[in-house]
Amino acid sequence: MKNSLSKKLQDEQKRIEKIAKDLGLDFYETVFEMVDYKQMNQIAAQGGFPVRYPHWRFGMEYESLSKSYEYGLSKIYELVINNDPCYAYLLEGNSFLDQKLVMAHVYGHCDFFKNNQWFSQTNRKMMDQTANHATRIRRYIDRHGIDAVESFIDCCLSIDNLIDRYSPYSKVKVDMAERDKDYLVQSDIAQRKDYLNKFIDSGVNKKDENNKENETIRNPERPEKDILKFLIENAPLEDWQQDILSILRDEAYYFTPQGMTKIMNEGWASYWHAKMMTEHICSDSEIVCFADTHAGTMAMQPGGFNPYKIGIEIFRDIKRRWDRGQFGRDWESCEDIREKANWNTKALQGEDKIFEVRRNMNDVTFIDQFLTEDFCVENKFFVYKFNKKTNQFEIDTTDFKAIKSKMLFQLANFGQPIIQVVDSNFEGRGELLMTHLFEGIELQPDYMQECMTRIYNLWKKPINLATVLDEEGVIVRYDGSEFKNQKVNEMLSSEKKE
Repeated sequence: MKNSLSKKLQDEQKRIEKIAKDLGLDFYETVFEMVDYKQMNQIAAQGGFPVRYPHWRFGMEYESLSKSYEYGLSKIYELVINNDPCYAYLLEGNSFLDQKLVMAHVYGHCDFFKNNQWFSQTNRKMMDQTANHATRIRRYIDRHGIDAVESFIDCCLSIDNLIDRYSPYSKVKVDMAERDKDYLVQSDIAQRKDYLNKFIDSGVNKKDENNKENETIRNPERPEKDILKFLIENAPLEDWQQDILSILRDEAYYFTPQGMTKIMNEGWASYWHAKMMTEHICSDSEIVCFADTHAGTMAMQPGGFNPYKIGIEIFRDIKRRWDRGQFGRDWESCEDIREKANWNTKALQGEDKIFEVRRNMNDVTFIDQFLTEDFCVENKFFVYKFNKKTNQFEIDTTDFKAIKSKMLFQLANFGQPIIQVVDSNFEGRGELLMTHLFEGIELQPDYMQECMTRIYNLWKKPINLATVLDEEGVIVRYDGSEFKNQKVNEMLSSEKKE
């Protein structure tokens, strides 16, 4: 890997860095490295880090990226790592204009990494940490063999999303988790949650209430969403297995803010690269080529989802509205369409506002607050469906509430189900009881069973999951050989008879 850029690119980097700082961006020192497409694919396959622990999934991802590049289906222009200093990789062979665009884009990302509060709890020395993780896992491979270690990693990676994404911010006064959760509450969903909770609270631990000596403290004392942490502390794991699971959990938490801010992060970097390129960097002869590249990045097909496009357009809309004073009580209460169309108090608060948004929000709060009906109409953000008769995508609905609800649902918890541990001694048998926080969509049986199988491999005893299947509350039990479902009302009836 080359350690430096050409003299021409080094000079351009210094110029672009100064432009970015003059515009108000604040970032850690940024180190650029030039790599060829094979090196770029290798780093991308490993999550952006040059050194990772050995595992077959990185090789599979590398092969996929390589074929996609060779067939002209995709091309990685840049990679940037949330670290101090930030490391960014430029693709060898790109045009000089493309390299300048990528540098400007990278400085937008680096500003976001440093200043957005959702990245505030991440490890800023993760480049060193991943190398350390790789060394530790290689030592375990030497001691226990590649098959045993790789098999265990396979098991852990399949459940590495079972963490509490908000736990790193528990010291923050604002309860950000509640903010996101409220967007998806519906009355019938809440009733089903209560239905499951009645069962859980009605005697999952059979205790003799008249004999307090037999009472035991439930473990965990309260529902635990960080299932990986619970398994590290309670599952019958060997020391090396416990350490590997801790490593994978640490890395899962590191990558979490990137998923929570994908739209904002890409939108912010795109907003600033567009501003810098058009107003400060491009020569007159380069503008058309830049516009062509930029337009390709921002393209979004019907039914598609392009975080670059959605993010940049919302940031531009915020800037325009706050510059024109289109916010606050007077604006909200105005019902005159013509007056609103010409509304301009020349407040000029747009730049301050976008920096405030960049600092405080994640994708859920960003979309909830700033995806307005006027914005959807102007940018043609609709819900599409594929018509098999015409063989085309067609607008399914222009209803703003439906559009916003669908987007928020996809963003909350990355669109993944929320599972939590409620009891490690279910019915006094040492079995694990988990609950699915039902949000209106039932679990896919194959994914559910795979997840329960992996957890069983770590817990070594039967696993129970309370959820909703076919619109009824059920407890799914896996004992290592087969899955059995029992309806919650049947179990409640059984408890009453006893």
